[in-house]
Amino acid sequence: MKIKIFTFGCKVNQAESSGLQQLFSAQGMEQADRVEDADLLIVNSCAVTDESVRKVRQLLRSIQRKNPDALIALTGCWPQAFPDDDFCGADYVTGTKDRDALLQWAVQCMKLRPLASETCITPYRSAKDVFSPLPCADTTKTRAFLKIQDGCNQFCSYCIIPFSRGRCRSMPLERLETEVENLAQQGFREIVLTGINLGFYGTDIGCDLADAVEICAAHPKILRVRLGSLEPERITNEMLGRFAACEKFCPQFHLSLQSGSDVILKRMNRRYTAAEYEALAAAIRSLFPDAALTTDVIVGFPSEHEAEYQETVRFVRKIGFAKVHVFPYSKRAGTKAADMEDQIPQTVKIQRSADLTRIANALRRSHLSKYVGRTLCVLVEGKKRQNA
Repeated sequence: MKIKIFTFGCKVNQAESSGLQQLFSAQGMEQADRVEDADLLIVNSCAVTDESVRKVRQLLRSIQRKNPDALIALTGCWPQAFPDDDFCGADYVTGTKDRDALLQWAVQCMKLRPLASETCITPYRSAKDVFSPLPCADTTKTRAFLKIQDGCNQFCSYCIIPFSRGRCRSMPLERLETEVENLAQQGFREIVLTGINLGFYGTDIGCDLADAVEICAAHPKILRVRLGSLEPERITNEMLGRFAACEKFCPQFHLSLQSGSDVILKRMNRRYTAAEYEALAAAIRSLFPDAALTTDVIVGFPSEHEAEYQETVRFVRKIGFAKVHVFPYSKRAGTKAADMEDQIPQTVKIQRSADLTRIANALRRSHLSKYVGRTLCVLVEGKKRQNA
């Protein structure tokens, strides 16, 4: 059986798709290069916005047209958050749990094609849920994305993730040590720690993110340790000090901002103020002078009028981010923000997005210019096919 996996959304989804590929490869299933060559097509979905779901639906219909005889499995955040939706005729539907069941179903299909579609979506049950690891590998690179945390307890007013991922849960340190050893033996030299709300790593098992970084860095074959996206309220001065003491730690901090206006942050149900965020940025730069601070910003959130938007513009310039991912606010059914009054017109959101992106690009050029003329140690990630 040949399979092909499509992935939507965040680095966690990418890591999980890589893990699924490993599980299927271990059963002797090969990877197909084209949709038309696959016996099984797996779509790992995202549900962070309505647009994300629209793109998944579009892909499902497209692959059905291109390969009507193939089996189609849909997994990920969309079915987990909205189990009653129409899933476009997928043969098998599961959420962000029950990945083993997906593999078992596929193996069974090798023997006997199912006569009807099947759904296997298990709801999260808060404290009863445990972290479910998947294999981690991407044999085309020297960098491995290792998912060590899942779930979120924050319930930001625009976000569906707590409903599609459950509550925070962490990979035990003993399992982390095993995973690091496996990755090192496979030839990986950089580990990127990822999670749905990575800063909450360890809160359920009595440790913290610095413990995870130190375990990765302790392996002699691992040369770099990097962090995925972080929520600013979880990073303490003590934690930063431990990062700074680790020579292998890469000083790139992706700290989600979302808005530079305290009014909007409160409506978003974010758990920090602009001043607290600024203090954290200053603390990072005091320990890591060359730190790359990157972030996400949502423009056009309900009630974000020109004054609040300009607060964000000034704040972004003040921090001097190395990179800013700018997103026009998109309604997500099932969230509080979708029902808020004073929704901002789409034309305004598009204009603000373009304006802030232009500013962000100028800041990025300024950050990169600091490295002109310097000699740095790099880690080769892979070979280009056209110049192997």
